[in-house]
Amino acid sequence: MKFNINEANKIALERMQKANTFLVDVKYAKEVIPGMDPMTIGHAGPPIKWEDMCGPMKGAIVGAIIYEGLAATYEEAESMAASGKVKFISNHSMGCVGPMTGMITYSMPLLVVKNETFGNYAYSTFNEGLGKVMRFGANDETVIRRLKWLEQVLAPAFKKALALSGPINLQVLTAKALSMGDEMHQRNVGASSIFLRTIMPYIVRAVEDIKQLQEITDFITGNEQFFLNIAMANAKATMDPVKNIEGSTIVTAMSRNGTNFGIKVSGLGDQWFEAPVNMPKGLYFPGYSEKDANPDMGDSAIVECIGLGGFAMGAAPAVVQFVGATSVQAAIQYTKDMEEITEGSNPSYQMANLNFQGVPTGIDIRKVVETGLLPVINTGMAHKEPGVGQIGAGIVTAPMDCFVKALIAFGELVEE
Repeated sequence: MKFNINEANKIALERMQKANTFLVDVKYAKEVIPGMDPMTIGHAGPPIKWEDMCGPMKGAIVGAIIYEGLAATYEEAESMAASGKVKFISNHSMGCVGPMTGMITYSMPLLVVKNETFGNYAYSTFNEGLGKVMRFGANDETVIRRLKWLEQVLAPAFKKALALSGPINLQVLTAKALSMGDEMHQRNVGASSIFLRTIMPYIVRAVEDIKQLQEITDFITGNEQFFLNIAMANAKATMDPVKNIEGSTIVTAMSRNGTNFGIKVSGLGDQWFEAPVNMPKGLYFPGYSEKDANPDMGDSAIVECIGLGGFAMGAAPAVVQFVGATSVQAAIQYTKDMEEITEGSNPSYQMANLNFQGVPTGIDIRKVVETGLLPVINTGMAHKEPGVGQIGAGIVTAPMDCFVKALIAFGELVEE
């Protein structure tokens, strides 16, 4: 086959630039995911079998089974997971994304983001907060109780509030947060604050119970990463219209399951190209070190696909020390390096300290292989044992083999 690759990639970039994304609703997984039932569990990264899952992924699965009331004990839940009775499915195949282990189950509430330009929807769970949470593999009673509160208290309040507020423009909100030093992956301080200011007047009108209103206010104000999941759904809604452009070498998704890292490429359809996932480098919480950490995981690398996260690190100097970067200049260099492997920039997301240039957007597998520069991703770090939770944050790169495999597959398509 003969392709005009440059023209195809230009179309891909234009679709990203033309995205117009809004947070519009809250719905439950059972309402919006075709085929979803209590025995189905969505997870981050490419598809994976139980026996190949890492510790925190297994810990989260066990917790998810107990959360859904399918088992009463950890032992019973683990036996059920290993038996083949539970269906494991990649979040991306459901139009969803979730951070770290990325658990999505039948009863979980999902934030609904619509790309008005192309009419597509994307979904993400609510952010649980920091520390011992299911997305990092924790699964004790406090984790399950918090998830039930999200399902039964926070989600209905948000649904009512969004009905009052109307759609919330995520590109405007994200652009403001970027100018405040967020990169929307490891730093969401500004974004969460702006979002809080936007939604709280309607939460106050929607929630009559004073105790619940206080709980909701405390939960959102106490979680600087609250916006992360919204940022991920924003990125997913932006990238999905870029899929299946004939001849395009632009990456439409990057994700990891704690065992393998996978990418999808526009002109290569829905196929995952995988390689063993890398270990992040960064800063650990007191008492932990690299020997405790699990390799990288999560759907959150979708934000790097639209030019945020590690790609926008040069605009987020406050994140530098948190992820273990050596200096602000090093963070700026990461952004400049990412310009070398992308199709162009997105003027919707401008970096004020870099002369208001748009973030580098549209990862091209050809440029990654040619330059040897790998996509840089800001990430959290989970303990390798199930049930412990987050132990730090850092920087990781995608493995080169994913891009080499994809480029070989693309070459074979061209030769047909």
